[in-house]
Amino acid sequence: MRAILLTALLASSPAAADTAAVVADHARPGFAAFDDAVARLADVESCDPEALRPAFQTAYDAWMAVEHLHLGPAEENGRALSILFWPDPKGLGAKAQTKLLTGDQGSLSVEAMAEQSVAARGLAGLERLLYPAKPLAADPCPLIQVTIDDLARQAEVLSAEWGPFGDQLLSAGQAGNTRYLKPEEATQALFTQLATGLEFVADRRIGRPLATFDKPRPDLAEGQASGRALANITLSLKGLRGLSAALSPESSKTLAAFDHAIALSEGLDDPLLDHITDPQSWLKLEILQQAVRATRDTAIAELGPALGVELGFNSQDGD
Repeated sequence: MRAILLTALLASSPAAADTAAVVADHARPGFAAFDDAVARLADVESCDPEALRPAFQTAYDAWMAVEHLHLGPAEENGRALSILFWPDPKGLGAKAQTKLLTGDQGSLSVEAMAEQSVAARGLAGLERLLYPAKPLAADPCPLIQVTIDDLARQAEVLSAEWGPFGDQLLSAGQAGNTRYLKPEEATQALFTQLATGLEFVADRRIGRPLATFDKPRPDLAEGQASGRALANITLSLKGLRGLSAALSPESSKTLAAFDHAIALSEGLDDPLLDHITDPQSWLKLEILQQAVRATRDTAIAELGPALGVELGFNSQDGD
């Protein structure tokens, strides 16, 4: 009788979040891979866009694997935004870069770049320089170099600081940990990243180009100039699935929902999302959006109770 009661109690108790797996298998190696990819980009001894584009694409791929982790080092000093500022509906990045291009480029330095608007920096800034929609106002070489160097420094700091920050997540509730006063707070923070990341994919990465049936806006897709509109959706879903699998590997319904959404995304033969001006292609993208939202709903319904947490505040809320 006691054995039956104990089994029932264990079955009804929240599962322990595998924070160690998130830190060791997802976050730290992901940020290290991004750091390595940006370092390889910085090693390209050329300002020729054709020479830089392959390494740029690799670095962008690496960021998609971890960009959903808007906590800790990524929150500090707007670091995540300085790596990828998107969307930019007012074109702030292009305006700031034009001023930099037409100003005294001899004064450009990594230190000076760190004081610039986040909209002019990072991957989005590099995309405008390497895939310009129209001729640039001046020779972009100095700005390309300093933008890459600034990005490399940010990537290096992020990778390094996930060492001590990961330790804070792992020691939640222990003496001396003033950031996470109990283990549930660390679990809630990671769970919130998952839900918020899925919301961002559905509402921004898919929702902005999807717009309306009568007036789709493929020009508003992320990474459209560099041909990454669909790739960013797929890679961000895969990154979020990695977080979910590490956080709660037994959550089979959530992982199945992820697999369905990823399969839909991989099945779309529309890298730029420019086919969505066709009604059938628009409907396929809307179906993907519904699948991503269903994945979020499933994660909240399954992981939340399993881990004993609810959604918390996230730095992306209200962006």
